[in-house]
Amino acid sequence: MDDFLAARSQMALSLGFHIIYACIGMVMPFFMAVSHFKWLKTNNEVYKNLTKAWSKGVAIFFATGAVSGTMLSFELGLLWPNFMEHAGPIFGMPFSLEGTAFFIEAIALGFFLYGWDKLNKWFHWFTGVVVGVSGLASGILVVAANAWMNSPAGFDYVDGKYINIDPIAAMFNKAWFTQALHMCLAAFTATGFAVAGVHALMILRKQNQDFHYKAFKIAAVFATIGALLQPISGDISAKDVAQRQPAKLAAMEALYKTEKPAPLLIGGIVNEKKKEVNYAIEIPGALSFLAHGDFNAEVKGLDKIPENEHPPVAITHYAFQLMVGIGSFLVLLSLMYFFVLWRNKSVLNKRWLLKIFVFAIPLGYIALEAGWVVTEVGRQPWIIYGIMRTKDAVTPMPGIAWSFYLFTAIYASLSVIVIALLYRQIKMVPTLYSGSIKSPTTKAN
Repeated sequence: MDDFLAARSQMALSLGFHIIYACIGMVMPFFMAVSHFKWLKTNNEVYKNLTKAWSKGVAIFFATGAVSGTMLSFELGLLWPNFMEHAGPIFGMPFSLEGTAFFIEAIALGFFLYGWDKLNKWFHWFTGVVVGVSGLASGILVVAANAWMNSPAGFDYVDGKYINIDPIAAMFNKAWFTQALHMCLAAFTATGFAVAGVHALMILRKQNQDFHYKAFKIAAVFATIGALLQPISGDISAKDVAQRQPAKLAAMEALYKTEKPAPLLIGGIVNEKKKEVNYAIEIPGALSFLAHGDFNAEVKGLDKIPENEHPPVAITHYAFQLMVGIGSFLVLLSLMYFFVLWRNKSVLNKRWLLKIFVFAIPLGYIALEAGWVVTEVGRQPWIIYGIMRTKDAVTPMPGIAWSFYLFTAIYASLSVIVIALLYRQIKMVPTLYSGSIKSPTTKAN
């Protein structure tokens, strides 16, 4: 493995792991806060026990997210020193603010975990809310930094020098809102379906149904609302990409030739040598509408873009198709869930629906990873879009491949530990909280 490939692979691996830990850490505190609020309002001990169970999961993912995030910050300097030399002073503000949000989150989490029966009950609940808000703010700030790489702003680039730096303009670049919105909805959707699916599995196994059904309902509401809003966010993002990064849009749709109107492709096998897509289903004019809001608008293809600025088309296209396909499935599942509720049917009696939720446990995260592949691979060959190429930013240090192998081992070990801890936590639920859980035959509220 050459050093350039090793550096990119290590960064991809690190981001791939961290994004899951980070998204769970961003979203789970809100589940915890809702459950806690329900306990304070109803005095139902099941909600108190559920809050305590979820708070342990929040603590696990806070710790793993902190570790993986710290590793990423070191990797930026280790693997991409040329990038950080020039970009650091420009987009450093969101990273600094993210550090502040992280410390607020850590302090609030400490108050929440050790504040049971010691703090005012509503102040205690408020500290849990602060954990969620500060975690969400951390995610938005990091995404703002990534958005800057896709939409550079806040400086002038003259004769190879970065001058007239404005960190505020850099942070609030043209891509930050669309990327942050899409990412936050994806985090709630993916984590919501994963958590709801785990509790659905426990319901199907008839283990502490009241406990798990209450947990399922909270997670399912976040998941389904997020899934239904995601297509709106996707439409906003697509129109934004069409304006700023036409090469990325062309790669997403494997559009090799400029067309007016341009069809939307569903599926298909990309032949990069012949520059064509085979066996795809075409929806006439749909890409024109998606990109420009006009079914007859022209969409720029890769033929209008220099060859040395083409992203890897096949990878970007397949990742985009996977993201959209899974997203569409989760929208359909959300509609089925609300239809069942609208018909006043108990989800406990719809085993087929619970089984679909179990099937959906990993799907949101697969779509999340695919979306990041589209964002990062679709930007290539640029690390700062239109300014600096990725190959010019990589470290000159030889032997970086060994670092890749080391970090791979660390992340694999970390993942095994997290899975083991979560499995142990789930298995301990009946033991820890059985004293206040209704029997499996009791109808859930």
